[in-house]
Amino acid sequence: MKRIFIAFGILSMVGFVSCKEKASNKIETANVEVAAERDAAAKNLPVMTFDKSEHDFGTIAQGTPQETIFTFTNTGNAPLIITNATSSCGCTVPEYPKNTPIAPGETGEMLVKFNGSGQNQVTKTITVSANTAKGSELLRIKAFVNPTTGAPASAMGPVK
Repeated sequence: MKRIFIAFGILSMVGFVSCKEKASNKIETANVEVAAERDAAAKNLPVMTFDKSEHDFGTIAQGTPQETIFTFTNTGNAPLIITNATSSCGCTVPEYPKNTPIAPGETGEMLVKFNGSGQNQVTKTITVSANTAKGSELLRIKAFVNPTTGAPASAMGPVK
């Protein structure tokens, strides 16, 4: 039994002594420089700045198509890339420069089309996904939709 304890003790000491190499000796300066450049580049991000974040169409007649343009500028220090833009419903369609790099200082436009559906006060949102620090921006359109006046639905006959 003593021999087992002595053998285990010797093996433990060999293990501790062999792992005593300094970690700082293993660092390669080339890797440190590459990591520093990578970290500096990661701080260079685009910033998407819109001229407005909300547009009010005012009072419109139901079913009247509307359009507005949201102008944005890349105020960051890296190319801006819009990867997606989705609306809160199918009645609103955004058109944007998808996957097209926009250099720092340059501007771009997002056309938003609204088909005029709904009744009374209507608010729709557009979520713009991009390679910014926040990852997405939120835009809004709103309108007061006057319902069209016409014959009641029961007077039009059965729905087919």
